[in-house]
Amino acid sequence: MTNAEIADRLDAFATLLELGEANPYSQRAYRRAADTVRASAAPVDELVRSGRVRKLRGIGASIEAKLRELVETGAIAELDELERELAPGLVGYGRYLGIGARRSIELARALGVRTVDELRAAAAEGRLQDVPGVGPKTEARLRAALAGPVEPQGEAVVNLNRAGELVVAIAAALGGHPAGDVRRWADAPRRLAVVCAAADPAEVLERFAGLPQLVALVEREQRRALGVTVEGVPVEVVAAAPERLGTELVRATGAPAYVAALEPLPDGATEEAVYAALGVPWCPPELREAPWRGEPPPLVGLDDVRGDLHCHTTWSDGRASVEEMGRAAIARGYEYLAICDHTPAVGAVRGLSPDDVRRQGEEVAAANAALAPFRVLRGIECDILPDGRLDLPDDVLAELDWVQASVHGGQRMPRREMTARVQAALEHPSVCCLSHPTGRMLGRRPENALDLERVYALALELGVALEVNGLPDRLDLSGDHVREAIAAGVAITCSTDAHSTAGLGNMPNAVATARRGGATAADVLNTRPLDELLARRRAPGRPAG
Repeated sequence: MTNAEIADRLDAFATLLELGEANPYSQRAYRRAADTVRASAAPVDELVRSGRVRKLRGIGASIEAKLRELVETGAIAELDELERELAPGLVGYGRYLGIGARRSIELARALGVRTVDELRAAAAEGRLQDVPGVGPKTEARLRAALAGPVEPQGEAVVNLNRAGELVVAIAAALGGHPAGDVRRWADAPRRLAVVCAAADPAEVLERFAGLPQLVALVEREQRRALGVTVEGVPVEVVAAAPERLGTELVRATGAPAYVAALEPLPDGATEEAVYAALGVPWCPPELREAPWRGEPPPLVGLDDVRGDLHCHTTWSDGRASVEEMGRAAIARGYEYLAICDHTPAVGAVRGLSPDDVRRQGEEVAAANAALAPFRVLRGIECDILPDGRLDLPDDVLAELDWVQASVHGGQRMPRREMTARVQAALEHPSVCCLSHPTGRMLGRRPENALDLERVYALALELGVALEVNGLPDRLDLSGDHVREAIAAGVAITCSTDAHSTAGLGNMPNAVATARRGGATAADVLNTRPLDELLARRRAPGRPAG
């Protein structure tokens, strides 16, 4: 079994433990184990067989036993029992419709059904009205949903990383191509899609319906089907005629407004053939949001990035040492890495005092001696206090190579006060970059009330960069704000905010988000050589050139 397949089963187990109201600790343990397995560079099935799997973080005796059972038998008996008891197909479909998991389980038990088809038959027989708590409105909504296509309800329930893993795994299983929101690197993916070339569409759709990632098939047509995961995430597959693969890939990738502006799409076996027939240049997927027919800019690419300017270590809330983070950055082909641990005002985790910063500097120096010519930069993610002051003394900040300024607490400030707070920080001569500028957390917290036009003007005047943070729950700046920033002449950085060596792998998120804003390599500071980057470091009292 591949690591991805093992991780998917652990995730499914965690989800069913949640549905069964098991101990929350157990749910979290299996989620963490799934993340660990997914991120492992070593084949986990081999680690299980050799008795070394407990060397992985978070894998204890109980989870090891489940992994051994899965690797040796291809199944986990307790998981199979939970699937029989809890009807995950109906739970996934219910979540897709905006119905809570517990309510879906109650419906299944009251009606004695386990599948969407059985629920559809029960509704057709008028049995929904006999279920306690189902009134005429709920019955009508369910009957309408079961009778035909329905749009998913509520917020996107998976972030970009999880959506990407899901789509890539399904595409690999079917020999298809990722499409939809994931291929455009949308902030909050809702349309997950895979396009396959298929002379025999029925065979592809049958394999799709049997994939372990899916718990129910919601719709099926001759060359298209829609399935849902147990979390209620819809995934579409298009089984295109080979001579129309490019056509369907263009249609399934672009946002509706983009595709509508190109219609009618000509037949084409490749995207390039479709665009050529339309007489317009091929368009990078990240730019397929609004109508676009022009020549796209030479967007920044992952290979352009020379280093990561925001990561954490065990000095605050990271999981690796300075040298371990440096070695992981070298493995990614980087020339430099800025260590930017937290300061005390962050509150939720340990922050570095002035003495800590200087002691960490000794560790950075030792790492640089060991890793030369690679360079670890002494940096900090310094909190911006409510009055705009920074959370470390000026003399300490002046010693550092790279200073990220960040708002963490007090994010509900009114617009005027928040803007003044950020302005004061940008005016500090040691500040190089504003971290996750809007403070949003996708699906959990909206953007701060911040006058971004004022921030762009100040950043340009003062030579401060704005970060595109690659954490999948942030992606901040967004693509739209990147477009505004570069139009204003402001430099951006693409950084990961990594809290582990694996976290450095979020750089594609940051780069793709910058691409969504039309950024070229010239717009991104960390595509530049180190000496050029450090030359922007402002001397007290004057902006960088």
